[in-house]
Amino acid sequence: MQTTTALAIILAAIAALLVVVFQYYYRPKIKGRLRVLLAFLRYLAVFCTFLLLVGPKFIKKRFFLEKSNLIVLVDNSSSMKDSIGRDQINTILENFNGSVDLKDKFNIQRYKFDRELSVLDSLDLNGNATDIAKAIKTLNTIFDHSRQNAIVLISDGNNSLGDDYGYYGNQQESIIFPLVVGDTTRYDDLRIAQVNSNKYAFLGNKFPIEVFVSYDGDGNISPKLRITMNGEAVHSQKLQLSKNNNSASITVLLNASSVGLKTLRISLDPLGNERNTTNNNKNVAIEVIDEKTDIAIVSELLHPDIGALAKALESNEQYSVNILKPVAGIGKLKDVDLIVLYQPTSSFSKVYGFIAKSDIATFTITGPKTDWDFLNKVQGSFSKNSYNQAEEVSPLVNKGFSRFSIPDMDFDNYPPLETNLGETAILKENEGILGQKIKGSDIGEPLLVVLDDNQRREAVLFGENLWKWRGQNYREQENFDYFDELIGKIVLYLSVNGPKDRLVLDYRSFYDRSNDVKITAGYFDESFTFDPDARITLHLKNRKDDVTQDFPMLLKGRYYEADLSNMPSGEYTFSVKVKDGNLTKSGSFNILDFDVEQQFTSSNYKKLERLAKDTGGRLFFPGETKKLIEGLLANDQLKPIRKADENVVSLIGFRFLLGIIIVALAVEWFIRKYNGLT
Repeated sequence: MQTTTALAIILAAIAALLVVVFQYYYRPKIKGRLRVLLAFLRYLAVFCTFLLLVGPKFIKKRFFLEKSNLIVLVDNSSSMKDSIGRDQINTILENFNGSVDLKDKFNIQRYKFDRELSVLDSLDLNGNATDIAKAIKTLNTIFDHSRQNAIVLISDGNNSLGDDYGYYGNQQESIIFPLVVGDTTRYDDLRIAQVNSNKYAFLGNKFPIEVFVSYDGDGNISPKLRITMNGEAVHSQKLQLSKNNNSASITVLLNASSVGLKTLRISLDPLGNERNTTNNNKNVAIEVIDEKTDIAIVSELLHPDIGALAKALESNEQYSVNILKPVAGIGKLKDVDLIVLYQPTSSFSKVYGFIAKSDIATFTITGPKTDWDFLNKVQGSFSKNSYNQAEEVSPLVNKGFSRFSIPDMDFDNYPPLETNLGETAILKENEGILGQKIKGSDIGEPLLVVLDDNQRREAVLFGENLWKWRGQNYREQENFDYFDELIGKIVLYLSVNGPKDRLVLDYRSFYDRSNDVKITAGYFDESFTFDPDARITLHLKNRKDDVTQDFPMLLKGRYYEADLSNMPSGEYTFSVKVKDGNLTKSGSFNILDFDVEQQFTSSNYKKLERLAKDTGGRLFFPGETKKLIEGLLANDQLKPIRKADENVVSLIGFRFLLGIIIVALAVEWFIRKYNGLT
């Protein structure tokens, strides 16, 4: 208890005593034991009142040691398997686990990473990519930086994904101590650094292939670059490289002479003393198609949504996009396959006349600038009793949507769209993708819905500012893939008219072995309701050796999935069969033979050293593990700090004091009245 508080309590006691003396002992009208009793009750009430005003408190202190976090971060990518091996990594980890001094000084946390960061429970060294910068960034969000933390990064330093971590040290709040593993010797190496190509080419056209070649060595070399398409040679040329001229960019135009999937193999003749020849080859795939989907975006407004839609659609080379005015572009609508109608007004009357005659698929986007009186009259698919009052609405995902799979977008974090309030009526067979919610409450109105009456398909979005969703996608993923995929799937659904399929497959024509290889299927019963109880089997066949395998497709919410990520590279055909449903669908795909983790010949210790220097740390090698531990123990920045928690506690509860005051005054009043006193 503080001195001032104690002094205040003493003064309160004296003041209460003076009040009682004045009331009961100065010119007293009452004598004897009754006066003493009443004086005591009055003193108790007055003293407790003064205590309430003083509010006596005392401070309770708790002392403790706050340790720094020591984060052991282990690279779990497949390049580590060749660099050092699991046993050596386990030996390094055992040195950390066995140090009692480290446990006394630090809170030790263990993590592993490849593409993603996860808690270290076991190592398999099978990660197909390495993203060091992302792992460090994620740790920054996990741990509090009120204390200096240390990261021991056990890695070969070869980054195959994400940002360049070598320049990330200046932004890092923790001290990083890289423990570089693997061979640090530099060998002569010739490699294909990158191949740029389109996913699609059109029949009869030429398509470009851009190849970047890199050379690490001191001599002058003349390697030959060869390109084959489905096993046939289509291009070759000699390159001139040296120590000073150590890179080359080659662009080749190839003919798309037939429809189908084309596998291109780009290769470099290896050097005589080259240790790693895996990175001398790279495969890419291009699908040659003979048609393109023409899409017209019709709008009389200049709005960021138009650009966002155009960019999303043009990310798929199968789509050709034109932006038209509702009056000027009528003649150009005859050749399009899909019309996007952005916030229609009365100026769209000719466009809707064309739609009525042609039964073309449409994607309508409405908002505060939409003329609902016109729109309700000109079409019969939906209507809205608009109050002409703009309101922001957030998306609410319909988890039961079954027409196609929705990308894994976290709509809870997406910004709201702007729409007009009012009751919406959907007048055709439909299924909602997104609903509307305001301030977290579902208002029962559709936000994004698809319609199908067996003649033509439509989609309607009841809100503007779609561009904000594309921006949010980039903020979260550093790309636009999810947004572009959502728009692409809506357009694909709209552009495929005809009878409904009870078995719908979703897969790509080719996969990179570094990515997940998954095939999904949607199955519907005869009433076209999703059937979660179906037994679906995928029959897979490798074209090269005719080896076949069966995979059960597992239920994943509203679709079935087969994960083929562990399959080796090659060309595959498959069929998906529904047991007891007499339905079968087939397809084919290609897994490209490319492992980015096998492109490195040695450890990148220089970049790890730069990272350590920028964060105030130091680079170590596996033989210096004990020296690293000693350095951590001796580092003054990482010493535990003695801290205290102060907990201010009230000496007496105010309810207790208030109760005493009420009881004392009540008893005093009763006694005085009982004895005829005023």
